[in-house]
Amino acid sequence: MTADTHRLSACPGCTEPVEPADLYCGACGLNLSSAAAPEADTPTVALQTRDDTPSAAAPAPGPTSAESSADGRAEPSTDSYVLQPPAPRAADPRASVAAPAAPRGAAGAAGATACVACRAGRVDGDGYCENCGHAQPRERDHMEQESGPVAAVSDRGLRHHRNEDAFALTAAALPDGTPVSVAVVCDGVSSATRPDEASAAASRTAADTLREALPRGTHPQTAMHEAILAAARAVDALAGEPAAAREHAVQQNAPACTLVSAVVADDLLVIGWVGDSRAYWVPDDRSAPARLTEDDSWAAQMVAAGLMSEAQAYADERAHAITGWLGADAYELEPHTASFKPDRPGVVVVCTDGLWNYAETAEQMAEILPADAAARPLHSARVLVGHALDGGGHDNVTVALVPFPGPGTGAGSG
Repeated sequence: MTADTHRLSACPGCTEPVEPADLYCGACGLNLSSAAAPEADTPTVALQTRDDTPSAAAPAPGPTSAESSADGRAEPSTDSYVLQPPAPRAADPRASVAAPAAPRGAAGAAGATACVACRAGRVDGDGYCENCGHAQPRERDHMEQESGPVAAVSDRGLRHHRNEDAFALTAAALPDGTPVSVAVVCDGVSSATRPDEASAAASRTAADTLREALPRGTHPQTAMHEAILAAARAVDALAGEPAAAREHAVQQNAPACTLVSAVVADDLLVIGWVGDSRAYWVPDDRSAPARLTEDDSWAAQMVAAGLMSEAQAYADERAHAITGWLGADAYELEPHTASFKPDRPGVVVVCTDGLWNYAETAEQMAEILPADAAARPLHSARVLVGHALDGGGHDNVTVALVPFPGPGTGAGSG
């Protein structure tokens, strides 16, 4: 990983928030490497290079084991789990604890002729005002989608100058007609070049692969493994684009992102991931919420090796340095997959660290998830994003909610 080019938290020219790895301000184009260097915030996702590997610990294990294939790629685990609480207790309905995040009004801004700042200048093709130079709102600043029983919301947050997260929702059916719900969430690695493109390519490719594989009779866990490999190839391909695409980021790494995905098919829940984006299980009765993923991160390695407590590891400035990601300069790719058979209805929360930084434990996630999340997934996703923004919004925040069990035959829309 290249050294930070500056330690600014805001652009000296226009005061727009910037990240330590940014070479130019996304709002006004100022060259940040020549500016003064006040202390900056630590990025929440930092990329390690091959020479940066923590030497004291092996990668943290996920919920399932993985076997290596002849070509060096990890094979999907065949382990499955029954999510069952130690003892049932009374339902604990909770009201919404945060107001929904208001959309930034980005829709239609790209086609507007007047600047939203000075109201006088014309907006050029790059999205900047030709009069005052102000960057116009972008469509990805705030995104929402509801697809049948599944919903997702993504927001730029309060500190980043762009949204580097992405999500994709889709529906499919097994050969016997059983409906399947799919959600994919990706977090672009800020220290890499074009992380927003990486997350968009990975989420779209993974969802498309799952939608095509499941109707052919491919087991959902095998399909998940194949989807992650396909997403990795899509991100790898971005590194092969012309050098002109990277002229303003010559010192950065290849495009990269994390990925987490959930598939709900009848009584089966399959999770797949690479990196530190997470999936949580929250039963409707809140009896035993659980985190379903293990981070590919420095902090997780330290905890797994017994070198630090979880509190100590996540308090360290290196905590969010990821050890697994999708990208051309990644280590040997080892997709994690796990299958579960929950014994009661609930909701799967699929999210980036922009959310779980403000609700890290499964119990905390259950506390902020509205009681009617299964019936109102879009509203509930807005509530979770609002919780992250109310907490400071230091990172992009994306969350998808997938009710379990999925809709029966004829229920819901694809």
